[in-house]
Amino acid sequence: MTATTVMNKRSTAATGGAPALVVVAHGSRDPRALSTVRALLDRVRALRPALPVHLGHVELNEPLLPDTLAALGDGAAVLVPLLLSRGHHVKRDIPELAAASPARTRVAAPLGPHPLLVDALQARLTEAGWPTHAGPDHAVVLASAGSRDPESRADTARTAAALSARLGVPVVPAYASAAAPTVPEAVRTLTARGYRRVAVAACFTAPGRFATECAAAAPWIASEPLGTHPSMAHLLLHRYDRALGSGSASTAGKGARGTARPATTHAAHASAPHPAPV
Repeated sequence: MTATTVMNKRSTAATGGAPALVVVAHGSRDPRALSTVRALLDRVRALRPALPVHLGHVELNEPLLPDTLAALGDGAAVLVPLLLSRGHHVKRDIPELAAASPARTRVAAPLGPHPLLVDALQARLTEAGWPTHAGPDHAVVLASAGSRDPESRADTARTAAALSARLGVPVVPAYASAAAPTVPEAVRTLTARGYRRVAVAACFTAPGRFATECAAAAPWIASEPLGTHPSMAHLLLHRYDRALGSGSASTAGKGARGTARPATTHAAHASAPHPAPV
């Protein structure tokens, strides 16, 4: 993946020169989403108090990512998408916004697929009433936002397969928009195959319209969005650390001190095949 750096002198000194962490959320008109994301960032700060942690949105909510980067000046930062698969925002929007800023940045991989993501999904299902030992009539629909990007769907399918292996039941990926099957379609398919206990697992970072609509299609139980589950905070820091340690990560754009960051390099790395989830 690509990377960009943003950090002022004060935050650099406070962390011994480590780049700031900028969590990049999509944005939502649902006010619960912003409060959830802010609470998640508080968890991240509690885990690593010396690390400057900032929030930027792609759209719909403030602060927008360009404003966050502008406030950080020409320092260094790692942008970690609060997104669960590859797609247009991860591969194009975020790298382009980073390249247009004066900051020196690295763009980390999205949060999924990864075992920590599966931990959070399983925990939310358990909270909703998923049994310790599922029977042969149990199955899960993994509900996600959806994308026209085939790599996004591939990532969601890998997360579904990992959750299936963890739970020991079929897990079918389904989408709220832009891809098939929809959650109601996936539920009908599983029901027609004889599964009588079909749960809907919310593969969403925060509450919103898509999460609400998908939960409404559940014939049995539906889990809550991943939100502030501890595994999500650990996963954000894991992606931050991996981006810093990646030899393939590169700079892009042109910082205020003249650091070269070709935007084309951003796009090339962002569209490269994603490695195994680690």
